[in-house]
Amino acid sequence: MYWKQMLKTLYLGLYLSVFQAISQPKKVEIIKFEHLQKLINHTSDTTLIVHFWATWCRPCVEELPSLENLSKEYSTKKIRFLMVSMDFPKDLQQKVIPFVAKNNIKSEVVLLDEPDYNAWIDEVDKDWSGTIPATLLVNLTMRKRVFFEGQVNMEHFLEELKKMIPTAGAN
Repeated sequence: MYWKQMLKTLYLGLYLSVFQAISQPKKVEIIKFEHLQKLINHTSDTTLIVHFWATWCRPCVEELPSLENLSKEYSTKKIRFLMVSMDFPKDLQQKVIPFVAKNNIKSEVVLLDEPDYNAWIDEVDKDWSGTIPATLLVNLTMRKRVFFEGQVNMEHFLEELKKMIPTAGAN
């Protein structure tokens, strides 16, 4: 009888720890532009896709599944997806993290805490008006940088992305 109780307790503990690990919300770090700029300017042969979006932006929300699917499709390539939320830091716990969990976003997500857009937008792209969604493709080793303002034309986006992946011909 004692052993049965011990096994039940062990199984319950194991179940709860696995359930807790699965149900943990994805960590979303709040960063400043200086940190984002270091990520963008990091010289590497990996292509970085920086996608600016917000939970309150309908076109952003519509576009995210396509980008998330690309992240899975190109997971074996030298590509890093970085989803930059433009939501307010005060909305991190109540809006951003639940949104990321509900939409099963596996890509890296950060929240940019820089309310003075005019101070940094030109650093991302001199022609960016500030509209979101916006997406930056950058591969500094290849000296290539392409910026998309608004929802991307997926055909054109993939065309540009493939130019930035050294192994794209193998696909």
